[in-house]
Amino acid sequence: MKYVVTHTSPDWDALGSVWLIKKYLPGWQEAGVKFVPAGQRIKNSKFKIQVGGELKQVTGDVIENIGRDEYIHVDTGLGPLDHHQTDDMHVCGMSRTWEYIRRENQEIEGENRMTDEHVEAISRIVNIIVQIDHFQEVFWGDPVADYQEFSLNGTLDGLKLAKPNEDETYLTYGIESLNALVHEFENRIWAEKEIKQKGTEFASRWGKGIGFETINDAVLKLSQKIGYEIVMRKDPHKGYVRIKLRPAKVDTMQKGGDLTLAYENLCKIDPQATWFLHISKKMLLNGTPKNPDMVPTRLSLQEIIKVLSGV
Repeated sequence: MKYVVTHTSPDWDALGSVWLIKKYLPGWQEAGVKFVPAGQRIKNSKFKIQVGGELKQVTGDVIENIGRDEYIHVDTGLGPLDHHQTDDMHVCGMSRTWEYIRRENQEIEGENRMTDEHVEAISRIVNIIVQIDHFQEVFWGDPVADYQEFSLNGTLDGLKLAKPNEDETYLTYGIESLNALVHEFENRIWAEKEIKQKGTEFASRWGKGIGFETINDAVLKLSQKIGYEIVMRKDPHKGYVRIKLRPAKVDTMQKGGDLTLAYENLCKIDPQATWFLHISKKMLLNGTPKNPDMVPTRLSLQEIIKVLSGV
């Protein structure tokens, strides 16, 4: 049997390390997980903590054989996949685990490798957890804002308050969250490339705009965050169109733009299509998975951009 060992009340460094091994280290997908007090190793471990100057470390391989079982310690026990024996703020248990897996898993670096987006997504997650593990979130933008608690970090802390001493619960939550985050980061990385390589920029009365023909809806929100005032996407398969203006900021006098004239012009040019103007006047839709009865437009991306540029 194979086991991954980490510390009780696991943080994101411990959870991320366990997740990486169970998901990406060949042969360890069905490994069990055991918890020990922070800094310790599993009972009967043959490796001993050695002290040399101010540094402590465990000598031995990543995988330790105890009886008939194999064990990997992560973020505890001062072994190769721990980091508490160094003051280097650029590493954590998860970053060392990721480096180890990249050496051991040929599907990541080898001939039949994963997509670049998938590898990059994991690497970005690892980098964020390195920051969190060294308390760098106190330097993030607006660190005392309530929305900072509305995060994986805040949720894990709340879960520990709601369900104390339930390490398996934290593990389940952590693995499900990280599995989801990989997809979210892959989508973002894909959107970054689409904005850079495939976006069609245009001028409008509202300011700089950009349009896409893509199935990736993430390009819209990311483009708005970058600073585009109007964004649009046409689904190349279903023909659905989403047009969005930069939203009005809450609690300010500035209401921003209005898509009413664009809505009226598009209805005249393509009256057979189903156009829907949101009550905010900042979102114009043609077709949506939420309403399969809506009729997609026959207009091309360039024809819609021409309307948006001319109103």
